[in-house]
Amino acid sequence: MKNGFSVFLASLVALGASWFGLVYGPLKQLGGAKETVVLQSDAKWPQQRTGDATLGLQVYRSVGCAACHTEQVRQTGVACELTLTGLGVQKPADFIAFTKALFVLPELASYTNAIAASLDGWNGGLPKTLLTSSDKDVVAEMADRLKAVGVRSETRIVATGADITRGWGQRQSVAADYLYDQPVQLGGLRAGPDLSNIGVRSPDLSWQLQHLYAPRSLVNNSTMPAFRFLFTVRKIGAPAAPDALVLPKEFAPADGYEVVPTADAKQLAAYLVSLKNNVPLYEAPFTPIPAAK
Repeated sequence: MKNGFSVFLASLVALGASWFGLVYGPLKQLGGAKETVVLQSDAKWPQQRTGDATLGLQVYRSVGCAACHTEQVRQTGVACELTLTGLGVQKPADFIAFTKALFVLPELASYTNAIAASLDGWNGGLPKTLLTSSDKDVVAEMADRLKAVGVRSETRIVATGADITRGWGQRQSVAADYLYDQPVQLGGLRAGPDLSNIGVRSPDLSWQLQHLYAPRSLVNNSTMPAFRFLFTVRKIGAPAAPDALVLPKEFAPADGYEVVPTADAKQLAAYLVSLKNNVPLYEAPFTPIPAAK
């Protein structure tokens, strides 16, 4: 009897600890989560999605997009980046010559060589990234040297990692990004690219709709299946549907017919365009790309 009570008490403690750790803890941490503030701004994040985009999340879920795509950008660290934003009175060729001739300090040789290499083939377009390094002191010293010759530059914090290099985001995904998503579509397989900021990379609704109907009409050798069941192929009326897709001949229907997106297709496209996790947050900082001056 005495041993039975001890077993019961131990089980109760174990189950209670598990409940607090797996249920109550996350609920306490995230259940009351509210909008956060974008760094160096009064803007709130995330913004509530439009009605079509909110409905589009359910379409995204129902057609199984999360089976091939993720919505979670990963990063491995941060670095300092030196960006040229203005040449002043200097010409591009003169600036390139300056970078090759002036930076001769042995302790900075590897960094100056990196700057010279970044300018190989440069035609003067701005902004231009000159150097990325985990040593912020070196980046600051290089910025001071550029200032001395009358050019303008900015240093900024950037996230690093394979996903960032691929252009899938400017920083890692964090819990705040999913505040208005129910259910959250993190995904676990990348047969296709991550979609966390597809609304930044491809913000055109028409592009998204065409891509859903005929992926290979826009992306050569795409392995994405065509979601043609989200569209209606019908005879062209008088007048033609204003939202009919404009397709290359090899993907277009027979003469006299048009492809019209259904409400589900439009909502899914609206959801994809709404995916724009591209603002700096306290828990995921970065410095936005400067504009050319």
